[in-house]
Amino acid sequence: MVHNTLFKVAEVEISYKPNYKASERPKISSSKEAYELLIAHWSLGRIEFLEEFKIILLNRRNRVLGMVDISIGGVSGTLADPKVIFAVALKSGTSGIILCHNHPTSELDPSREDIALTEKLKQGAKLLDLLILDHLIISKDGFYSFADEGLI
Repeated sequence: MVHNTLFKVAEVEISYKPNYKASERPKISSSKEAYELLIAHWSLGRIEFLEEFKIILLNRRNRVLGMVDISIGGVSGTLADPKVIFAVALKSGTSGIILCHNHPTSELDPSREDIALTEKLKQGAKLLDLLILDHLIISKDGFYSFADEGLI
């Protein structure tokens, strides 16, 4: 016997509402431009103290849709949850993502974990028809670009 039971479910709403025109969005065409945008929006008071992970969301023409704080960790690391990264990217209708985190030590070379995370996110993005365009490791004095070094 089949019973008709009403289930309560949460409504999921998808929206992205920028308050500016597409032509006013900055365009990213190099790792240096991405770094300059990131450093202008980073809390420089804690860049050498806490590791943070952010993403830049881009449309098909590499215009910035937004910048999102993914996580703030401690001195030696932070968690970059792929589910959060991809949920934000899909909700905003992004085409490309630039990953970014800082190393509080100001050492810019990627760790094994940085390389593994980048590869994992690259594979996940491929399934979702998204592009991971770069992964920057930044400090207040400079940056390391996975794309410039041929790692993406």
